Amino acid sequence: MTQEKTNYITPQGFAALRAEYDQLLGVERPKIVEIVSWAAGNGDRSENGDYLYGRKRMREIDGQLRRLSKKMKDARVIDPAHQPDKSRVYFGATVTIIDEDDAERTVTIVGNDESDATAGKIGWNAPLARALRGAAVGDLRMVRLPAGEREYEIKEIRYPGEPG
Repeated sequence: MTQEKTNYITPQGFAALRAEYDQLLGVERPKIVEIVSWAAGNGDRSENGDYLYGRKRMREIDGQLRRLSKKMKDARVIDPAHQPDKSRVYFGATVTIIDEDDAERTVTIVGNDESDATAGKIGWNAPLARALRGAAVGDLRMVRLPAGEREYEIKEIRYPGEPG
C-alpha cells in the first residue's frame, strides 16, 4: 500500500512544530553551547561529564532541529475551516462514527505529525482515516485494523468554525 508523500498539517500543528524548533534553537541549544564551552575550559575532556553530556545533548538537539526543519519544509498547511465540501470527510474533519456494537467514537483527522490517539486525533494516513476519507453522513466504511475488520457508520461530520 502506498503512503502519500504530502505532509498535510493544520495551522495549529505547524505552529506547534515551529514553536518546538524555535525553543530548541533559541533556548535549549544556546544553554548547551554555554555548558560545553565552560566544560571545555576545565581541562581534560575525556573524563569531563559536563563536556561529554553536553556534546551528546547538542548532537540530539541538532538532529531534532534537522528533523523539524524537514517536516516544516515538506508540510502543506491546510486550514480545515476552509474546506469547500463540508458534507464529506476530508482533512481536518471531526467525525462521529458508530461501530457494529453501537459504540460511538469521535475522531479528528489531522496531519500525521499531529496525531494523538488519546486526544482523538488520528493521522491522515492511519487506516481509519484512510477508510473515512470522502465518506458522507450515513455511509458505512469497512476498516482493516490489527484486531480484524470493523465496520463503521458515519453519524456526524464537523469542521472547525461550525457549531457542534
